[in-house]
Amino acid sequence: MIARGLRALLLAGAAALCIDTATVPAQAQWIVFDPTNFGQNVLTAARELQQVNNEIQMLENQATSLINQARNLASLPYSSLAQLEQSITQTQQLLAQAQRIAYSVSTIDQAFTQQYPLAYSGGTSSQQLLADAQSRWENARAGFQDTMRVQAGVVQNLDSTRTQIDALVTTSQGATGALQAAQSGNQLVAIQTKQLADLTAVMASIARAQSLDAARTLETQAQAQAQMQNFLNYGAGYQPGNAQMFH
Repeated sequence: MIARGLRALLLAGAAALCIDTATVPAQAQWIVFDPTNFGQNVLTAARELQQVNNEIQMLENQATSLINQARNLASLPYSSLAQLEQSITQTQQLLAQAQRIAYSVSTIDQAFTQQYPLAYSGGTSSQQLLADAQSRWENARAGFQDTMRVQAGVVQNLDSTRTQIDALVTTSQGATGALQAAQSGNQLVAIQTKQLADLTAVMASIARAQSLDAARTLETQAQAQAQMQNFLNYGAGYQPGNAQMFH
């Protein structure tokens, strides 16, 4: 019984196999693996991937270059120009406030013509000599006072200059580009120029005061000569005459 069952089972399996084989198409397509073609495809894909990476790197370099150019073109966020102009304006105002004889060629020429003559004539009155001497003394005094005022103004500018230098140095240390570094350097040079201008103003005021005092000294000598001539010019001198003392 067992042998018959096994035989029947084998026959049924053979019949099913025959049926499946009959259903397979006559021209069946089989997948064939070509290793050479596969290798070429892999190499081509690798080359394309490398080209894409190169293009990405090029774009990154261009973006970095644009960023650097933007930094180089960025302006300095701090400017000391307004404070520099204010300091220079204050010094100019002090010079313009010079008393009596201003910093003007025409004014100086007129003053020296009137108050500092080359020589006094013998007929100049004592009142005129005294008035001129008083004017020259007042000119010298005003010159020294103006000098001290200019010096005081320059000293007051030192605190503002120190603040500007500190701000510029701090800003230049954090500069992100060449333009900011150049602008901070230019402003530092401008501060130095302003200090030279203040020094020039002080030296000019000192020279003015010294010149006025020296001119007063020279004119005093001329005045002394005129007074001596007036003293010696007493006319014809003593003339004898008749006098009646008792009636």
